Amino acid sequence: MGVELAQTAKLVAFVAGLAVFFILERFAWPYARRPLFNKSHLLRNGAFVLTTVLASRWWVVPLTLAATRTPVGRPLDLPEPLLLAVHLILLDLALYVWHRLNHEIPFLWRFHEIHHRDAHMDSTTALRFHFGELMLSALFRCGVIMLLAIPFAHVLLYEALVVVCIFFHHSNIRLPTGWERRLSPYIITPGLHWMHHHKKRIDTDSNYGVSIVFWDKLFGTYTPAARKPDMPLGVEGTKGDLSLKKLMMRPFQRAGRGV
Repeated sequence: MGVELAQTAKLVAFVAGLAVFFILERFAWPYARRPLFNKSHLLRNGAFVLTTVLASRWWVVPLTLAATRTPVGRPLDLPEPLLLAVHLILLDLALYVWHRLNHEIPFLWRFHEIHHRDAHMDSTTALRFHFGELMLSALFRCGVIMLLAIPFAHVLLYEALVVVCIFFHHSNIRLPTGWERRLSPYIITPGLHWMHHHKKRIDTDSNYGVSIVFWDKLFGTYTPAARKPDMPLGVEGTKGDLSLKKLMMRPFQRAGRGV
């Protein structure tokens, strides 16, 4: 797959994913009944969407491209379709590891907590990440890319798939009867990921997977889907969300959970 096609795939996945799930969770399959448009919530998360897009353009993409051009490991000698599949699996494992580290290392949690403070999770929460976390995650991922000699097109294709996955499992949608039960043993569904955002630390520190459930089951971090419409979301020990200014400054002011 060429770089141009991979870039186009990522852009289409981003725009279409946000639009589709934003509409579904408000007009077609809403799960937790809420006002269609919460102004403060949308403005706050919209600001994070903007910073995520800018960080991707100015930092993540250039750094990723540089990493693919300076491999330190040797490329695997495999046919292209098999090589692509192996790279997608390894990138997904790396993302699981990174996500888990964000919960287990206090310094990283200072940034990742901003994502979890959202008490009204929906598709916009999928891009609610502090720019500091985006910069750190790019460095971690680039180390993986360089070590495994993963080509740029493979990375972009994986990102396109991940974008769709994160819009899906953050969304406030009710899947048709039976779908959640059939899908949740294999892929990360809204029910599973809502448990990850449950305002109860034992659940928050579980279900780290982004696309498939396999890694959580393999490493013992799987919690079955059992979400409820009135399930409190956020960070245990906190009193709710903060203003945009406080959220941006919070990682530089203190560590740990709470407040």
